[in-house]
Amino acid sequence: MKFHPLSRVWIYQSDRVFTDAEVKELEQLLADFTAGWQAHQQQLKAGFEIKYNRFIVLIVDEREAGASGCSIDKSVHLMKEIQEKYQVNLFDRFNIAYKEQEEVKTVNRDAFEALIAAGKINQNTIVFNNLVQNYQEYQDKWEGKFINSWHQRVFSLPQSI
Repeated sequence: MKFHPLSRVWIYQSDRVFTDAEVKELEQLLADFTAGWQAHQQQLKAGFEIKYNRFIVLIVDEREAGASGCSIDKSVHLMKEIQEKYQVNLFDRFNIAYKEQEEVKTVNRDAFEALIAAGKINQNTIVFNNLVQNYQEYQDKWEGKFINSWHQRVFSLPQSI
């Protein structure tokens, strides 16, 4: 499904990688959910993506019908069910994702700061901005260099000598 650049996105990051078998189950679960996702008895033009077997992305093109509070609550409820079923944490905003070579890793805030101090995270490290608001931002700014992300405003890199 093709989405308008201003379609809303919600990104849920797992604290562990889903297995391939879990991803197959999740794809079916999310396909069923988005096919029936409604707001005020109107079908939402919705879809999903699972990236790196770790990120669940929900997408809604609100040009036809907007996601309401109740419909968003339904998606949060689904994420809580997934969290419980698969024993993952999808709501920890202090769980930070970054790439080491091509592998996506997650650590808590303290561990991320320790990696920065040890020089293992630098301005070119790829990090993930799960706060993007729309599909265009998701395409352009979700995955990018530390130096171009919100991370550089929150975490200080050591000064080079």
